[in-house]
Amino acid sequence: MERLRYFAMVLFLLVGMVAAAQTTRIRTQHKVAKGETIFGIAKSYEVTMEDLIEVNPPMKEVGYELKKGDILNIPFSKKPQQPAGKATASGSATVTTEKPVTTTVAGAKTVNVGVLLPLHDNDGDGRRMVEYYRGLLLACDRVKKDGITVDMHAWNVPIDADINQTLKEKDVDKCDIIIGPLYTKMVKPLAEFCQKNDIMMVIPFSISGNDVERYANLFQVYQSNEDFDRATIRNFVQQFSGCHPIIIDCADQNSTKGSFTAALRQELDSRGIAYSLTSLKSEEKDFVRAFSLSKRNIVVLNTEHSPSVNATLAKLNALTAKNADLQVSLFGYKEWLMYTKVYQDYYFKYDTYIPTYFYYNDQSADTRWVEANYRKWFDREMDSDALPRFALTGFDHGCFFIGGFSQFGKSFNGGKGQMTYKAVQSPLRFKKIGLGQRNVNFMFVHYNPNRSIESINY
Repeated sequence: MERLRYFAMVLFLLVGMVAAAQTTRIRTQHKVAKGETIFGIAKSYEVTMEDLIEVNPPMKEVGYELKKGDILNIPFSKKPQQPAGKATASGSATVTTEKPVTTTVAGAKTVNVGVLLPLHDNDGDGRRMVEYYRGLLLACDRVKKDGITVDMHAWNVPIDADINQTLKEKDVDKCDIIIGPLYTKMVKPLAEFCQKNDIMMVIPFSISGNDVERYANLFQVYQSNEDFDRATIRNFVQQFSGCHPIIIDCADQNSTKGSFTAALRQELDSRGIAYSLTSLKSEEKDFVRAFSLSKRNIVVLNTEHSPSVNATLAKLNALTAKNADLQVSLFGYKEWLMYTKVYQDYYFKYDTYIPTYFYYNDQSADTRWVEANYRKWFDREMDSDALPRFALTGFDHGCFFIGGFSQFGKSFNGGKGQMTYKAVQSPLRFKKIGLGQRNVNFMFVHYNPNRSIESINY
């Protein structure tokens, strides 16, 4: 497994950055000092890693390792010169930024972080985790502004890896925090290792099983669909107390939301809350009978798919055009956040509420700050097809856990009384489940008719 001092080079080779075809002129030479990385050296001279590797052919050889005393050629930068940052052994670098993101208030401390994820270009898992890892690097740089030093190490742990061999690598047992793994089969051996060495373990993405209940050092970010649906129903009843729910059958055989609306109906029945049932196939006169004239109507579909959203909006448009006094709010699903560019005007029009554990707000100054620095550091955009954005998730996770550990040490539990960080995209709040901690963050993203957007957190 590769240590972080080699990872920047591996990341370049695997992720497939394309070097310039023409020969790059040499500006100067650099003697490698102890602890320096290819990534950090490139940043300090304001050049890209691909240009640095292009003028140093030995770096392209399989098994190349950067060593103290190596003499590297440094090309001319193809970008306008900016104040050079000082690279750290962690692979992050100080960069000139426009505006600081709101983050932790912590004392000076060194936090040792290990990343055990598939960091490669062989499949989608690897590419997504590379972007997530880049977000972690940005977080390492960001928390330095609060006096926190991060010593980060990373190991490529693909799906077919023997994680027990990885755990024998040098410095793994010296981590304060380990982020990983991605795969369920690796959770138990890593959790036992972290328990033995008193290391905080963060599982950042979806896994199955209930290991979080058995290990006190374990933080599980992922919420199962069942847990999230239960939270949604509980908060739906609270948020829409006094409203009239209307559940629309969309006859979508490919949707899994029927189980959600069935559970919602069961909860409404148990509380004696009246609601109406209707269908997209209903005639206009039958459709309008489902609505209350005296209460605000909250409309729930039993599908997340856009064709049914289109059909529902058409029926609502016709209905409200003829019944201007009707109060209508639309209740959606987190999948609808993918449709925001298409439906945002309708979301505002129908006072829409979307339950979610993340919110990507491209108008936020903090979002733009992270995106600009991602572009500056890595010469590329984040994957715009992914929601939530993996780099933003990595940035949020890094700031939250590194800042929290720095401030509270091993007593950090990520609970409501220890919320030191305002997330850019993916808020976190943990609750003790058995022995470990599980993320229970939940919010409604509310599109107000006045065209403002708010997040209602629970």
